[in-house]
This record gives sequence, structure tokens and C-alpha cells, in this order.
Amino acid sequence: MGILDRIEELFSAVRKRTVDSLLEALAAQKQRRKEETFSIALIALSAKMAKADGFVTDDEIRAFQEFFKFDADDAAKVRMVFDLAKQDVTGFDHYADQVARIFADEPIVLEDVIDCLLYIALADGQAHPREMEMLEQAAVRMQLKPGAWRRLKAAHLGQDHDDPYLILGVDHAADDSAVRARYRDLMRENHPDALIARGVPPALLKIAENRTAAINAAYEKILSERSR
Repeated sequence: MGILDRIEELFSAVRKRTVDSLLEALAAQKQRRKEETFSIALIALSAKMAKADGFVTDDEIRAFQEFFKFDADDAAKVRMVFDLAKQDVTGFDHYADQVARIFADEPIVLEDVIDCLLYIALADGQAHPREMEMLEQAAVRMQLKPGAWRRLKAAHLGQDHDDPYLILGVDHAADDSAVRARYRDLMRENHPDALIARGVPPALLKIAENRTAAINAAYEKILSERSR
């Protein structure tokens, strides 16, 4: 299909035959493609993670369904992708590498993927060592920014003895202005609007809440330590 044919097809799908309507349609399609790509990546990795112990239980499938609240009309498609990934002999690491390549030009999206997988892995209230190991290895393979894995883990498991500087990704010697600038950057990156723009489906925006809580807690801990 040539570009002019594509334009004609888009015009037939919009109410008004104007360039403004055409651009709005293109923007909407781009956003849908982002959400579809993110969703397929998450479904496939979830299936592989669930099969980490050799089989997939009904509880694991329910945990996935409860987190990934897809429309009833999409249930069959989601299950199809889940089952295909589950049956595929290709391993979790290979899938993680593929997802890393897909989002190579937007690495912050990979943090969103790992964050969602943490929600699914911890849905039963337990941090299973094998699944946590898989996710930490995936974070390394996806080349997440320094401190990103600690920040995501802290959002789900609490900070405990985690270094707040590592969670924010700043050096201990950084001055107050540098720490504050990093904190603001992270809060901006993890705002729900930013996640939507990156393709995170609206139903999964709850990941922003715990993540920003961990960022706030780390920043406040640094401020408290420096005020003593």
C-alpha cells in the first residue's frame, strides 16, 4: 500500500476530511501501537516467568488476570498470546533480550515492564527467589539505569537497608541541588501522564503510585540524613 492510499484510508475513518483530523488519527494510531507493543511484551514475559518452576498454576494465571485488567473483548487474544509464549521453547532471557531491542530507543519503558512484572510476581504476597532472580537478571540484560532495579524493588518490598542514593541513582558526594534535580527528573519520568505517553495501558498506571512513593521516601531519607 502506497502512502497516498494510506492517507485515503485514514481520511475514510475520520469524521472531518481535514489535515487536523488526519493528524489526530495518526496520533491515536501511534498511541495504540505503543500500548499493543507494551501489552504483548508484558504478556509474553509474564507467561515465561510463571513457567519458571516448570509449570503454570491456575493461581498464577489468576494473578496475571487480576493485574492485567483487559477488556472482556480482548480476553481471547490475551490468552492466545499467553499460551503461545508459555508453550514456546524459547526461554525468558531470550524474550527479555527481544523486548530490550524493541524499546532500545526508549529505555525508560523497560523500567515500566520490570515494574509490572514485579507486581505479577508478588501478587501472592511472596517474593519467590527464582522469580526475583529472573527479574534482576532481566534488569541487567535490559541495561536499566543505575539504581533502577533497587528503586523498583523498593517500591514493592520496602527500602529496608537499601541505600537511598542508589535508589535515586546519584553519587553520595552529589550536592543538594544535584540530588534535588535528580529527584525532580524521576518524579517527572514516573508521572502517570508520562507512562501513558510511553505506551503503558491506562489499566496498569497503578505502577506509578508505589514507584513515586519509593522515590519520595529515598529523597526524604537523604534530606533527613543531611539535616543532622
